[in-house]
Amino acid sequence: MTYILTEPPLAEPVTLAEVKAHLRLDHAEEDALLAGLIRVARAHLERETGLCLMVQAWRLCLDDWPADGLVALARGPVRTIEDVSVYDGLGQAMPVPLTGHVLDAGRQPARLWLENRPLPGRAINGIEIDFTAGFGEAGADVPASLTRAILLHVAHMHAFRGVVSLEDQPAGVPAGYERLIAPYRMRRL
Repeated sequence: MTYILTEPPLAEPVTLAEVKAHLRLDHAEEDALLAGLIRVARAHLERETGLCLMVQAWRLCLDDWPADGLVALARGPVRTIEDVSVYDGLGQAMPVPLTGHVLDAGRQPARLWLENRPLPGRAINGIEIDFTAGFGEAGADVPASLTRAILLHVAHMHAFRGVVSLEDQPAGVPAGYERLIAPYRMRRL
C-alpha cells in the first residue's frame, strides 16, 4: 500500500500574519523562514495524525483488494472518491465504475467498499484509488487545537532556528503539543 500526494494543499492552515502575531514580530526579514516553518509544522502534524488539514488530492496504490472488500484510507478526513482504476497484465488502466460504492468517511481511517472489484493483472500496484481529503480549503475549517499546535510548533522551531536548520526540522516539539494533537492521533498496534 503506497500513498502518493497528487495535488498538495493550496494554502496552509495558519497564515504568515497569524504566526507573526503569535511571535509578536512586526518585521519582514524572516518571512521566508516563517513560511518554511509553517509548511514543516503542518507536514509533521499530518504525519503524526494521518490527517490532511487542508484539501489535497491523494492516490492510494494497492497490490490486491483486501479480503473483506473494505479498503482503508488512512489519510483523512476523506471528502470524495475521484477515480478507481485497475491495471491489466499489459499495464493498461481500466476504470472501475463507482456506481454502488459506499464510502464510510465518518470513520478514521475511512473505509471504501466497491460493488465491482475486478482483479488486477499487474502484481504490484495494480489498483489505484484517487481521492481528496482535508478539513476544508480555509484555515478556519481546521480544528482550533490543531492550528494552535502548529502555532506552538512554529514558535518552538523559530526559537531554535540557529541550532537546527530548516532542512533538519522538526528537531523537537514544544510542551503541550502532544496534548493538543492527542485526540486526533491514529493509534497503531
